[in-house]
Amino acid sequence: MDKLIPTVNRLQDVFNTVGQDQIDLPQIVVVGSQSSGKSSVLENLVGRDFLPRGNGIVTRRPLVLQLVNIPRSENIGSETAGKDGDASTETRAQFLHLPNKVFTDMSEVRREIERETDRLAGSNKGIIKTPIHLRISSPDVLNLTLVDLPGITKIPVGDQPTDIEIQTRNLVLEYITKPNSIIVAISPANVDIVNSESLKMAREVDPKGSRTIGVVTKIDLMDRGTNSLDILTGRVYPLRLGFVGVVNRSQEDTLSSKPIAESLTAEVEFFRNHPVYRTIQQHCGTQNLAKVLNQLLMHHIHEHLPTIKTKINALISQTEQELSSYGRMSTEGNSISNSSRLLKLITLFATEFQNSIDGTASEMSTTELCGGARLYYIFNDIFASGLDSVNPTANLTNNDIRTAIRNSTGPRASLFVPEIAFQLLVKPQIKSLEPPAQRCVQLAYEELMKIGLSCGSNEMRRYPRLHAKVMEVVSDLLRERVGPTTAYVESLIAIERAYINTNHPDFIGGPGALRDLQRKLERRRKEATRTRVREVTKTIHSNRRRSVDADTVIINAHGSSEDVVNESTSVDPSEVDDRLDDTRARPKSDVNAMENHQRTVSVSSNPPLRRPGSGSPIGSTASSNGAGHGKFFNSFFGANGRREGVHISTEESRVGHTSVIPVPNRLSNPSGEGTSFEDAMAGLSSQLSTDLSTADQRDEMETTLIRSLISSYFGIVRKSIQDMVPKAIMHLLVNEMCQNMQNRLVEELYKEPLITELLQEDPSLVAERDQCAAMLEVYKKAFAIINEAM
Repeated sequence: MDKLIPTVNRLQDVFNTVGQDQIDLPQIVVVGSQSSGKSSVLENLVGRDFLPRGNGIVTRRPLVLQLVNIPRSENIGSETAGKDGDASTETRAQFLHLPNKVFTDMSEVRREIERETDRLAGSNKGIIKTPIHLRISSPDVLNLTLVDLPGITKIPVGDQPTDIEIQTRNLVLEYITKPNSIIVAISPANVDIVNSESLKMAREVDPKGSRTIGVVTKIDLMDRGTNSLDILTGRVYPLRLGFVGVVNRSQEDTLSSKPIAESLTAEVEFFRNHPVYRTIQQHCGTQNLAKVLNQLLMHHIHEHLPTIKTKINALISQTEQELSSYGRMSTEGNSISNSSRLLKLITLFATEFQNSIDGTASEMSTTELCGGARLYYIFNDIFASGLDSVNPTANLTNNDIRTAIRNSTGPRASLFVPEIAFQLLVKPQIKSLEPPAQRCVQLAYEELMKIGLSCGSNEMRRYPRLHAKVMEVVSDLLRERVGPTTAYVESLIAIERAYINTNHPDFIGGPGALRDLQRKLERRRKEATRTRVREVTKTIHSNRRRSVDADTVIINAHGSSEDVVNESTSVDPSEVDDRLDDTRARPKSDVNAMENHQRTVSVSSNPPLRRPGSGSPIGSTASSNGAGHGKFFNSFFGANGRREGVHISTEESRVGHTSVIPVPNRLSNPSGEGTSFEDAMAGLSSQLSTDLSTADQRDEMETTLIRSLISSYFGIVRKSIQDMVPKAIMHLLVNEMCQNMQNRLVEELYKEPLITELLQEDPSLVAERDQCAAMLEVYKKAFAIINEAM
């Protein structure tokens, strides 16, 4: 058990040599408010006056104090810096930052603490987390490891930082939060215990009080008639480790340089002769505090040492793995070994590049697409979306299409839509597929560069010149291959533009485009018929609800005005569609007969509706040529060599080409003779055909037909380009890279003068590897020390 504390001290020394403390070693942390007597307690434990004194905050850096008990007969064999140069002085001190210098004069120790504090913390009373390590060896001390922290302060004074309270609090919590720390909470007896800052902070991290021991200082300065018996016995604030009362040296004793030995003797006499404290004198005093802390620390170390051993063993395993990841050190001057290493690294790089594309790499990202999966995404998502976003007729206006048609016919009128116009218009649209295709090539090139950058083992990254040279060769090879790939993609577009194959099985062709156009016109005709029937029906109903007006009501010779009010006929739009379909399904002779009959009825039986307040009819018949009714394609393909199939008067054009639509009703023919619903439908059909036979309608049909043909052929070309471009990229770029990479790397890099230069390790990587090796040695040494103690 006596070797446990020196064992921890040795572990601290071992870890401090590399500047890291990854092991939470057992230690005693002294916490207290400013001027609570912390420094006096530590000096009483050491038996020497060695800590800085003064007003305000004095301790501005953590002080890790190792107390080592040595026999009185041990001599000093190192350089000394004593006041009088006496090498036989029994108490000696040594700082970690001055490993070859031993101090025997405690005043020199105090000045060195002040110098080292000012060196890092400055002279503005600020604090810093970097600790000062001090070892004091003396026959008058017990083995202890203490950490003296800056006193807890509330208000900044002088040139202290404004957040000095936050800084001290964070520093204290950093040390006392560690589970292997024993907290010594210093509280002055002349201040109410409920206001103790040290006990408050200790309770935050140790609510059960299992690793907190209270120290009540300045017991001799309490008011007469008061005492700390209830506090020391745990009646006021219970702690599992209890309280210890001590008597500090007064400021007068410090200024007069009263020996600490005399102060300790006076302390013993105080507790022995005090009427209240003499009953618990065995639990009071500095000597008792030292024994208690020594026992607590030894038991604490003994309890946590197996855990520390397990943690060190795990750190050894982790460090060995990290060191192996840096690779073995290069053997300079051994050309055979370097040549074989270079060939191995080149082979590994080429293999990893191929595996990344094939999706068989040993390490693959789970957060983003990479390698071959990224190429698939480029081909089937980005490239496909780019092609789909191209609208083949978006940049073609109707005027552009009409101009192309007229330019392709020269001075002659066209009977049909010229095929030259279609070719003139579709070729520029095919050219619009080239930018997405070239963008696909560029994205594949960039992805291959990323794959090259991500390849290469940690061993290759040890040699920055080799890695840079490899990437240079890969970049050159990629640039060599991306040129032919881009040219081939351009040739694919040029091939599609060179010959417009209108005999392609998927091409809609002229008949198919006409069928589509006819279907569209049929839908438009039906919609127009429904609209006109609704308007006439609405007019009839509105006239029935109006009051009788002599200028607006047409009186039949066989009826009366009451008949107008009471009788009317309403037309159902759905019935109109059925009748129209039935009319178109009849033979041509029936249709013509029906048309002639309708015209007869329209002229003889149905006098035109007149506008209110006027004698003029609402509309007039648009055409007197009955042979052209129902044949709107005559105007599209040409009728008698003229675009205009009918003559439109100036008056009709001015009023919007409004025609009379005969509707059977009892206003015009109450007897119902000579007219029928079929006659009305035939009139609507013939009227719609007449409307479509205008020059504007022919132009619209021509442009619609051209747009349909362009969209159909453009879709064929788009599918072909979407299929061929990824194949070209894989063949000319990706596969060529995988097949020729290793040969090119060997050709460019496997040269005797370059091998030594390329296999020079990165200096920073060498430093990291050396540090890792040093940490491994430290852990192994610490593990050996713990094995000796156990």
